[in-house]
Amino acid sequence: MSNFNELKEKAKATVGAIADVSVELYKTAGEKAKLLAKITKLSAEIAREKSAVRRLYGEIGSLYYELHKSDPEARLASQVTDITDAFARIADRQTEIDILKSAGDISQAEYEEAERDSDSGDGDASGSARDGE
Repeated sequence: MSNFNELKEKAKATVGAIADVSVELYKTAGEKAKLLAKITKLSAEIAREKSAVRRLYGEIGSLYYELHKSDPEARLASQVTDITDAFARIADRQTEIDILKSAGDISQAEYEEAERDSDSGDGDASGSARDGE
């Protein structure tokens, strides 16, 4: 009977040790989950700030272009010319589209679908540079 009692006590001790380890692992996992949640939240905040910076850079660039397109600084003259040329190409292509639309039997819905398809492939869904804004 003493062997059974010894075995029973060893089993209790083992179960107790396992329970202690389980509790410690649970606490550690909980702490890690909290840290990961905080890191994820901070990463999302960083992503929002970077997005805001990109938007503001774009606004600054648009504003600079509008204010200085006829007389840009020497360092930016090439970019301003490239933008002006791109707007001219956009206008030419829009005129061509308008001619094709009026010559063909294309519904507004078909045209808008084709336009959406072309927008999804160019990486710029904002449309501001394409529209000359």
